[in-house]
Amino acid sequence: MFEVILKGHDKYYGVSDVVRMFFGVPEELKDEGKVVAPEGPDIRITNELLPDGRSVTYSEDKVYEFEGGLLEPGREIKRSLYLALSDITSQRMPWGCLTGIRPTLVACEEEDAKALEDKYFVRPDKAKLAFETSREEQRILSLVPEESLCIYVGIPFCPSRCEYCSFISSDISCHMDRLVNYEAALEREISLIASSIKRPVSAVYVGGGTPTVFEEKEFASLLDCMFLNLNITPECEVTVEAGRPDTITDGKLLAMKDHGITRICINPQTMRSETLLKLGRKHTAEDIVRVYRKAEDTGFDLINMDLIAGLPYENADEHVKSTKRLIELSPANITVHTLYKKRRASISREQVMDLYKTRGELDNCVAESYDLLKEAGYRPYYMYRQKDTGHGLENTGFAKGNTGSLYNVAMMSDARDVLSFGAGGMSKRCFKQEGEKHKHRVERCPTIKDALTYIERVEEMAEKKIAFFGM
Repeated sequence: MFEVILKGHDKYYGVSDVVRMFFGVPEELKDEGKVVAPEGPDIRITNELLPDGRSVTYSEDKVYEFEGGLLEPGREIKRSLYLALSDITSQRMPWGCLTGIRPTLVACEEEDAKALEDKYFVRPDKAKLAFETSREEQRILSLVPEESLCIYVGIPFCPSRCEYCSFISSDISCHMDRLVNYEAALEREISLIASSIKRPVSAVYVGGGTPTVFEEKEFASLLDCMFLNLNITPECEVTVEAGRPDTITDGKLLAMKDHGITRICINPQTMRSETLLKLGRKHTAEDIVRVYRKAEDTGFDLINMDLIAGLPYENADEHVKSTKRLIELSPANITVHTLYKKRRASISREQVMDLYKTRGELDNCVAESYDLLKEAGYRPYYMYRQKDTGHGLENTGFAKGNTGSLYNVAMMSDARDVLSFGAGGMSKRCFKQEGEKHKHRVERCPTIKDALTYIERVEEMAEKKIAFFGM
């Protein structure tokens, strides 16, 4: 078992984040002053923060310390620990000692990509990606006024449950009776809160799950409620995550178009039909193309399409093939996710991490996909990372021209307020910190995750959010 003794600090979370990259899920034994990794080798080291702000990590026979300017303590302890673990394992992580979900916020602090390499050991291609993306994120964020509000409407149901997913609350095939009641509860919550909203709305995102899982009548009713009650102006960006092609009908496309919605998501995840079916998605790659063409014919010219790199049941180079196929379709946005281990997903962590690379060189294939997207005129506009992601990679949204999603950038930046409706949603308020240009203090207000409980307590949830925002 691998052990890290903490000395001179109590930053267990930061130490755990670094250990996790190398040795799997760690345990924080705070009573004993250490972090342990059961899957790691039988080695004990000490991670110490010295009074002068320097951090050293050492074993019985070796000391690791960064020779250069000091960072804040949380970053210092990660940096010396990363040096030690990288040497012990002979591994170099793509993002070096950066463990947070938003590497672009760190990139905003620097004058060039080289600083990310020198200070945080970020690989050159990732440093360049973070630096380029951070500038585009800040440009898009400037289009969202600080006094405005972003709104999320969540529908936690899908027509079937994908093997890699734990995000949705319910597989609709088991809970058909809940949809009508859930939609009515959403309308109730929106109507209860709407009159209290006095701020302009910059972006609305209807996500899930799969919002188009509703029958046409309920789907149109929800859109009616949103546009009647919320202050959605023609300038407001409204996105609907149509997601699964097996839920998209002519009636739903027309309902979205009639309401003035121009941005939708049609998310294949892969363009290999065999993989889709094994994962539990009840549609084929041909269905995706058919629905995409139908959306184009209906008049939608801002379509996002998601891919997931590192899926089981296919080699990594299949991801490159899927990227090429989407480039042929030419949607405005293509988002490349890397498979990660979700807590309640049926897929195992071992399958996700693919430590022995039985499915090919994922890192190289993702890099190739990025190159193909850039050659086709796409540019990265937002990025985030997640724990337990295959090969330590990231999720990156690419856009043609100025078509990047305002909501995606505003939400991921933690710099704009978000009001969330629906089960499992997270509302948040973001407060500027004195002396900080890009960092904000964030307060969060969660909504009950279980859809049935949400339906029963929707008035309580509405009152809670009105109080949270001080409306």
